Amino acid sequence: MELPWAAIGTPSAGQDSLVMGSRFELRSAWRSPAFFAQALRIWRQARRSPGIVGVSLRAQPLRGTFWTLSAWADEQALQAFARTDPHRTIMRRVRPWAKTATFRFWTVAADKLFPAQLWAEAEARITAPDK
Repeated sequence: MELPWAAIGTPSAGQDSLVMGSRFELRSAWRSPAFFAQALRIWRQARRSPGIVGVSLRAQPLRGTFWTLSAWADEQALQAFARTDPHRTIMRRVRPWAKTATFRFWTVAADKLFPAQLWAEAEARITAPDK
């Protein structure tokens, strides 16, 4: 299941966007309904956050795996979002549910924010062995 890429902001031409991809693997798929409900709250928050460029969510609830993809005007916008409720409180609450949480960050030119390519890049970066 996927909430498709929602382009929210319009970055300036020639500007880079900070892209974040994440994957959460839950200790038990039984937590998937509750985790998904909280992920939707965070997704809605992201869509309203200053500096958001785009956001998407993929869920594999039977596997207990959730993926996020977002693009931001800059690191300060992403950090402000992460420190603001409900994101801050939800992450504290669900952290014990996760077996693993993987985050990857990279920059992309504003005119190259194509969802299919971003997802492919996120998956490659997240599944690559740590160096």
